[in-house]
Amino acid sequence: MLDIRLLREQPDLVRAGILRKGEDPANVDTAIGLDARRRALVQQGEALKSRKNTVSQQVAAMKAKKEDATSVIAEMRGVADEIKALDEELKRVEEDLRTVMLQIPNLPDASVPDGRTPEDNKPIAHWGAPPVIDFTPKPHWDLIKSLGLIDFDRGTKITGAGFPVYVGKGAKLERALISFFLDHAEASGYTELLPPLMVNADSATGTGQLPDKEGQMYVAPLDGFYMVPTAEVPVTNFYRDEILGEEQLPVKLCAYTPCFRREAGSYGKDVRGLNRLHQFDKVELVNLVHPSRSMQALEDMRATAEQLLQKLGLHYRTLLMCAGDLGFTQVKKYDLEVWSVGQQRWLEVSSVSNFESYQARRLNIRYRPAGGGKPEMVHTLNGSSLALPRIVAALLEQYQTPEGKVIVPAALHSYTGFEVIG
Repeated sequence: MLDIRLLREQPDLVRAGILRKGEDPANVDTAIGLDARRRALVQQGEALKSRKNTVSQQVAAMKAKKEDATSVIAEMRGVADEIKALDEELKRVEEDLRTVMLQIPNLPDASVPDGRTPEDNKPIAHWGAPPVIDFTPKPHWDLIKSLGLIDFDRGTKITGAGFPVYVGKGAKLERALISFFLDHAEASGYTELLPPLMVNADSATGTGQLPDKEGQMYVAPLDGFYMVPTAEVPVTNFYRDEILGEEQLPVKLCAYTPCFRREAGSYGKDVRGLNRLHQFDKVELVNLVHPSRSMQALEDMRATAEQLLQKLGLHYRTLLMCAGDLGFTQVKKYDLEVWSVGQQRWLEVSSVSNFESYQARRLNIRYRPAGGGKPEMVHTLNGSSLALPRIVAALLEQYQTPEGKVIVPAALHSYTGFEVIG
């Protein structure tokens, strides 16, 4: 959520940022109007409460002198009724203002390129090169089938399409990658959490899934819970409504969770195999940092994720996402994409994002400056390090042999217990 003072003092800046994202800025004027009404009501309420105190003192003085205070008491009751009515209206206005503020997106950073389409995203780094394969490589879904690594059909029978069952070495490879990613995060200074796989509406609202992405989440309506679409949600909420000491910053947390996404509207060739699932595994990084450090923290998180791809020997590129390709809550975002040998295209495996104070304001996560003074909002960031399905797809395709086997990268040998699949 944006600071209301920004809308009040620089409305044109806010409108311009919203337009860069391709969103409608109409809510800015609505919020400014509600904010003006809220401040007027607060001022009227304070004046009436001051009047009530004066009249109350007057009644006490009259009673002490045995004077008739009937008319003054009536006035005091009238003022009390006015205060009650103002307080009720103030509560409604504040609720309306918060509802509108939750519908105003975060603003893109000045370093984010303009644009609305994937072609407007800016490649800023490449690592490695596409492997040279002197035979026709198979797509990962053919390798999965021939090697018996994942059973899509039985997953569909058990639950539905997009809920695969990992089998044998497929399950071990998945578990190995999770452990490899978590160990790398720990070595990079992150503390591991194992959070709940369901969150309440307050948690989903705090990170921005509500009211923006409710159609993409699985819901347990009887209890009002949501299956986690990413570990970002429970992990970022870990410090909701708390004040940290400045000396505690940065807070660096990581977590593995399955992720659940409805992926409504997804169809076509890009959903084959592991390309797009309703349930998938991911290791997530979350940072809570001092505002002066948030952009450097973004670069550090990106480097942490890129190091994993380098250790796995996967050719990748890094994109700086354009304003129109940013999410509702994001200020700046990098996407990491690996090269799919079997599909001959790029596959996104990580997004690393800075939200500045937007999530923290929703979550009420603050820090107390070391020199004293009023608590201030932290900045929050998160990043996939990494999402597993497309990593598995890229590994199988890149390390396949002409005989249909798959060589396991050396970095995973101590985790898998085997060096070859097939």
